[in-house]
Amino acid sequence: MSDSGQDGVVVYWRPMCTYCLKLLLLLRFTRLRYTKVNIWKDPGAAAFVRSVADGNETVPTVTVAGRPMVNPSKRHLMEAVRTHAPRSLR
Repeated sequence: MSDSGQDGVVVYWRPMCTYCLKLLLLLRFTRLRYTKVNIWKDPGAAAFVRSVADGNETVPTVTVAGRPMVNPSKRHLMEAVRTHAPRSLR
């Protein structure tokens, strides 16, 4: 599940987050390649999430080709992937 960086998809998440678990479960049924980053284990990732979520550690936060999306629906995420990072779809 990795196609990280500016061209790919990165899912920022944390344990026990039901919204994260729901999105990650839905993504299992897609052909999307992505990298997961646990913000509780990566202080830089947590700082990034705060920088795009009005100072909050709102997860899931996803970047698609470097474009942040805070708590996106699967539909919005997949639309962004098709537009900005189609190579992330297998």
